[in-house]
Amino acid sequence: MSSITLKRITKNYKKVRAVDDISLEVRDNEFFVIFGPAGAGKTSILNVIAGIIEPDQGVVLFDDEDITLVESADRNVSMVFENYALYPHMSAYDNIASPLRSPKYKKNEDEIKKEVYRVASMLHITELLDRLPSQVSNGQRQRIALGRSLVRSPRVFLMDEPLAHLDAKLRHAMRKELKLIQENFKSTTIYVTHDYSEAMSLGNRIAVIDKGTIQQVGTPNEIFYTPANRFVARLFGEPEINIIPVEIENSAQGSFVKLPWQGKSLPVNALVGEKLKEAGLLDAGLRGMDIQYSLKPLADSIRGTVYNIEPMGNQNCITVKIDDAQLQFMLPAELKPDLDSEIFLTFNMSNAIYFARADGRYLFRLGEDELGRGETIG
Repeated sequence: MSSITLKRITKNYKKVRAVDDISLEVRDNEFFVIFGPAGAGKTSILNVIAGIIEPDQGVVLFDDEDITLVESADRNVSMVFENYALYPHMSAYDNIASPLRSPKYKKNEDEIKKEVYRVASMLHITELLDRLPSQVSNGQRQRIALGRSLVRSPRVFLMDEPLAHLDAKLRHAMRKELKLIQENFKSTTIYVTHDYSEAMSLGNRIAVIDKGTIQQVGTPNEIFYTPANRFVARLFGEPEINIIPVEIENSAQGSFVKLPWQGKSLPVNALVGEKLKEAGLLDAGLRGMDIQYSLKPLADSIRGTVYNIEPMGNQNCITVKIDDAQLQFMLPAELKPDLDSEIFLTFNMSNAIYFARADGRYLFRLGEDELGRGETIG
């Protein structure tokens, strides 16, 4: 397998800049996820690596070898597409075998049969090998497409949202299988997705992309606990992180975070006050797991009103309105306060993530040195 390096890649489509001066390093044998919303430039980056499109500027390296102008067929990459792209007139066996019958990677039929059955067994589709794509389900088609990709040993596997069209149960099962396959093959894999749970569960590292630029590169924990900015923080987690405008107050009595409601100030670690004393206007990000509720007022609690309850299986997503703000958090399904009822919230400020209000960049979180930051913009 190979390490992949992109140096200052830019790609324009007429007046639209799909990829804007991006540099990335993907390590050998790494499962690397490119994550972002629709239109962020994820597939364009993958296509530049595959050689399907040529960048307007920048360099693509495989193991320090410049392959920027090398034809796609000569890069020895294997790609899985969102729409499967199977040959409709070929059986599953022949679809999987097709890369080994190409002039460039041709094998004899005994070797082909051995490899097809090896991959089919791994993907649990041996019984489907005689069927046409039209005779199998979407999930089975995707396994066949994966088998076609895995049947040989390319320098890198490229996967463009391969699970997007599967139902939730099958998508969850396939995520586990993909990770296991990657570990067994010891392969370099670059995987594109817009699903944050896929990115978190699959990636050794994740590159978060928006409007053709890199917002952050890091491990799932680094991106979840110390996001580079508000944008990244909002992409990860269910429900979305709560963003609260706050002020830092330092006095002889200690450090406090002043909330925008009911004149409430909450005590925080002195290090928060020291790090943010000259930061200006701030936002504090609180994930739902750091909000607790009571039906009676408690010390340091904030009074709100239950605005919405969204059942989500064994949990309910609760939206609480405080003045003009709405905060969201999860509760077990059996705990279901009445709509429009009064509710009192307490916040675990030791896990708050602080951002500059003006541009949303990350400023500080307690324990950031232990949590790590990854590579960030700015």
